[in-house]
Amino acid sequence: MDQPATTVYLDHAATTPMLPEAIQAMAEHLGDVGNPSSLHAAGRSARRVVEESRERIAQALGSRPGEVVFTSGGTESDNLAVKGIFWARRTEDPRRVRILSSSVEHHAVLDALAWLETFAQARVELLPVDASGAVEVAALRAAVERDPASVALVSVMSANNEVGTLQPVAEVVAIAADHGIPVHTDAVQALGQVPVDFGTLGVDALTLTGHKVGGPFGVGALVLRREVAVTPLLHGGGQERDIRSGTLDTPAIAGLARAVELSVRHQAEHALRVGRLRDDLVRGVQEQVPDALLNGDPVRRLPGNAHLTFPGCQGDSLLMLLDARGIACSTGSACSAGVPQPSHVLVAMGRSDDSARSSLRFSLGRTSTAQDVAALVAAIGPVVERARLSGSRAAVGR
Repeated sequence: MDQPATTVYLDHAATTPMLPEAIQAMAEHLGDVGNPSSLHAAGRSARRVVEESRERIAQALGSRPGEVVFTSGGTESDNLAVKGIFWARRTEDPRRVRILSSSVEHHAVLDALAWLETFAQARVELLPVDASGAVEVAALRAAVERDPASVALVSVMSANNEVGTLQPVAEVVAIAADHGIPVHTDAVQALGQVPVDFGTLGVDALTLTGHKVGGPFGVGALVLRREVAVTPLLHGGGQERDIRSGTLDTPAIAGLARAVELSVRHQAEHALRVGRLRDDLVRGVQEQVPDALLNGDPVRRLPGNAHLTFPGCQGDSLLMLLDARGIACSTGSACSAGVPQPSHVLVAMGRSDDSARSSLRFSLGRTSTAQDVAALVAAIGPVVERARLSGSRAAVGR
């Protein structure tokens, strides 16, 4: 039987629809034949598109154009920052073996760190978070001051992708800067939702990706200070400051630049609008399901994020029941070898495994409406009731 079409899309944190302007910017160059690395006229034309896009992104983010390194997206940017900075710093000084990060990072960071532990003799220290999911600054300070000369890198995300909590990046930077330690932040979820300014933040590396801000899939950037040494992951033609070799995707880069420009330009009004919708969503859901618990910081959070725990339910069951009604959302939990795992973010926040498996993330975006929120509120009560009934039956059958 065919699945019903999604009519209510509440998973913008996973990916958000492309902006018409980004589609147009990309379409204008889909028929171009020039390689941006070629010296002939067609190549120079493509190079001009790339460099103008680089300048527009830099202007939007408060960086220098030469600090924008194009990549295939957030995962590559995170890996390039974490592995590349670690290798370069370790080469400069063999004592630099420690990497400090939060226990609630995206898996693009956590899995890169695990790889470095296994294959590059890194010593990874995952810092605790409080009950809202914010990294404990005191724990970071203590870890740094215990032996600052051994710290190669600090990596703390700007905003959590699951529960939406904003991280104290400015405080992290201040602690690291006292000891000359570079800081990387994954700003994939934050860009376009809250103010993101590379210069003001003071970080050394910042990850962004296109499809979270209304741009195309498969393109992103690592904003990287010129002074920071990075060992490349890819070797070849020496593109992108010899940091990221490979033929640049001119149309995608043009689309990315337009999406970044617009998402930054309209960030404040966007945050105000979706923040109101988010508050209506949380209030409406909790009226229908009084014991539903909002996760993450109630104030210092992404404006479009509503992450809720529904006691007595399985998040996967809720997701599928809502999907059957044409409502798309996310559990926010990882899967390993096809076996559902509790959210590492909620577990780090002190929740039980059962609680971590009983949660859903609803994320709003540019196309979200009050009607979307109303549809979810109307559906959530019966869906939770059915999920709890199914769970009770399953428990009796064991």
